[in-house]
Amino acid sequence: MASRMTHASSGRPYHLIIYGASGFTGQFVVEEVARTSSEGPKGNLKWAIAGRSRPKLEKVLEQAAEALGRPDLKSVDIIIADVGEPESLAAMCRQGVIVLNCVGPSRRYYGSTVLDDCTFLEGIQLNYHDKASEQGVYIIGSCGFDSIPADMGVIYTRDQFKGTLTTVESFLSANTGPEGARLNEGTWQSAIYGLADSSKLRSLRKKFGHKPLPVVGTKIKRRSALFFSREMQQYAVPFMGTDPSVVKRTQRYLAEELHESPVQYGAYVGIGGISSVFKFLFFGMMFWFMVKCSFGRKLLIKFPEFFSLGYFSKTGPTRKQIEETSFQFVFFGEGYTEDQDPSQGKPNAKIRTVVQGPEPGYVATPISMVQAAITILNEPESLPKKGGVYTPGSAFGKTTIIKRLDKHGIKFSIM
Repeated sequence: MASRMTHASSGRPYHLIIYGASGFTGQFVVEEVARTSSEGPKGNLKWAIAGRSRPKLEKVLEQAAEALGRPDLKSVDIIIADVGEPESLAAMCRQGVIVLNCVGPSRRYYGSTVLDDCTFLEGIQLNYHDKASEQGVYIIGSCGFDSIPADMGVIYTRDQFKGTLTTVESFLSANTGPEGARLNEGTWQSAIYGLADSSKLRSLRKKFGHKPLPVVGTKIKRRSALFFSREMQQYAVPFMGTDPSVVKRTQRYLAEELHESPVQYGAYVGIGGISSVFKFLFFGMMFWFMVKCSFGRKLLIKFPEFFSLGYFSKTGPTRKQIEETSFQFVFFGEGYTEDQDPSQGKPNAKIRTVVQGPEPGYVATPISMVQAAITILNEPESLPKKGGVYTPGSAFGKTTIIKRLDKHGIKFSIM
């Protein structure tokens, strides 16, 4: 997500542009924007969709009009823009205050165009934070599932804790209906490219020259690669997505820029019973070895359904599968009460919070992205004072985005 919050913004024809609207996720984002257009500035969100194929974009509007019973959506403005044509991207960006980016996988499409050769969010921060700050531009990554629930979940847990919160562990689980769950191949490709490029990420992080964050209280205990979680009553593994990185970047911002006490974080995901463990180990090892060579990656990309046991496919989930699927993050926090010195002894207080919501990929993600945009438009004074590259927690920590998400079905609560 990119936003330009300057006085010149008011002269732009659109509050919001959905780029990559003809993609699988883009379709759902378009529908979510249509549902929430009354929440824009002064109750009127001016928006358009963008991509490289007008016929495909027109089809998106037709499908949205049919799904929502809104014939007027067929007349939403269309902007032609292509990642291979930088001038078209610049022209698109000049027309909107906010661009919601739905193009992906990012490592595949953003090699040398939209953000030069930055293939990771950390790379974007390293190379573009200062430039964005000078221009008053906010670049906020990870605004969908799973990092909005995770990052804002840690912020929420900290804000609800009476004292100094020092550690948080999150456990992610999903519930599905009789037809199971399925994701589009774009997410599958992101995992393939991400694991293949993991060594580049490690070398990139060294360029920041960050000092280790201070450890407040006792150091968090790291779990093993596979363990039985008493919290979830099932086997679990460390979460291999971006959550730990995103949350750590937020905590660094809070510590270094706002001088707040950082929280240590561990992220885990449930995989089920013993039979699921064997499947996970077998296919996990196979996936690991195949992404290491170009031929293996080609096979994984060509046959996503086969290599993922049907969990990923070129067609994505059905509407019924989406309706029957939900997610739950449970956060277990420890810390010190207000009368306890964190430098003395072990934590003496605990807290448990929950973030739960609808199907993560195509319902929770559009909700999160759109509410992030609505928050920027309606609460610019609550954002960091300067533009730059931010995580959700560092950008929205002082806003009402949690209340907005709660209103739209992503619920934050204390257990």
